[in-house]
Amino acid sequence: MIRVLIVENMNLIRGGLVALLSGHPDMEVVAALESADKALPAALELEPGVVLLGAGMDDGFAVAKSLNDELRTCAVVIMANRRRPGDLRRAVAAGVMGYLLIDAPPDDLADAVRRVAQGDRVIDSELAFAALDSPDSPLTDREVDVLRLAAEGASSAEIANHLFLSVRTVRNHISRVIGKIGARNRVDAIRIADDAGWL
Repeated sequence: MIRVLIVENMNLIRGGLVALLSGHPDMEVVAALESADKALPAALELEPGVVLLGAGMDDGFAVAKSLNDELRTCAVVIMANRRRPGDLRRAVAAGVMGYLLIDAPPDDLADAVRRVAQGDRVIDSELAFAALDSPDSPLTDREVDVLRLAAEGASSAEIANHLFLSVRTVRNHISRVIGKIGARNRVDAIRIADDAGWL
């Protein structure tokens, strides 16, 4: 029996995933949670074989990494709602065993749960080929930190305060990012980086 923990903040999707997986005789949904912050405590208590992170999670990659760091016996599958090659790279870096699109056929999801429970990796082939064709991020870790905060609406002064930098250094980072990726301005740089999955 494959014990599955589902984490998805959208009620309808969460209910659909529970119904779908519960309909398979070799699977048991041990819990269905609506928020990512409950994932690790529940996984430590319930010891599922597979954790399925829904597309609605704000930072599924961070949740996946914490699950992998704390609970090596469980395989994480992320259901993505966008086709971005950079996201696949982030998922692999977080140690996920499965990465599928939310619109995958139901049988593919059940098959993926079975395969990751056996130790196989399952990655949507369309995303895998897109990742192979896409360029690596030209941004440094610090530039990504700055751009992420800018994407959240933080001013240069707020970014500087949060990252313990000077305002001038923050502006220099943003200028370098704009130049590196050929953006017109800060907003365009955020859009380009987000579309590429670098944030």
